[in-house]
Amino acid sequence: MDWQALLIENWHVKFVAVVLIVAAWIDGKELRVPNWLTYSMVLSGLVYNTVVGGWGGLGFALLGMVVGLLTLLPLYSVGGMGAGDVKLMAGIGAWLGSYITFYAFVATVVVGAVMAVLMVIYKRGVQKHYAQFLMILNEWMTVRNPAELSKIAKERKPTMFLLPYGIPICIGSIGYFCYAGLLY
Repeated sequence: MDWQALLIENWHVKFVAVVLIVAAWIDGKELRVPNWLTYSMVLSGLVYNTVVGGWGGLGFALLGMVVGLLTLLPLYSVGGMGAGDVKLMAGIGAWLGSYITFYAFVATVVVGAVMAVLMVIYKRGVQKHYAQFLMILNEWMTVRNPAELSKIAKERKPTMFLLPYGIPICIGSIGYFCYAGLLY
């Protein structure tokens, strides 16, 4: 097997996978994805795609970045997600485009949901968190002001189990990359 060819082919996807692993590790330890990582990822993705594809490459990267932002921005706007997680998805988009970013996001949602349920079961907090889930759902249906929802979420945050969402982003995205044959 030609290891050099294996490393070179789709190297940009492998690079994104490594960055996601670093982000997940940091998020798992610190409950945040740092700006130095996310901004560097977004900027380098924009530059890479511009160098490779010219103005079309820049458009490809910008569209991917916007899709990445839009996937998690609604949850961030109501206090349910950290800004670092949103910027991490934007970085995936800047490097890999809108199509791959959208499907990586879908895989991320599944992984995040499974992890959240397992975490609640492990901590023996099913009844408490089910009640909180119903309360949050009711708030989303009745409170129309995102700023108010964010304020309510911030007040509730100390009573919740926090899921470092960089981990589901990493697992879901890399899982999708493998499924789509992008890491071979």
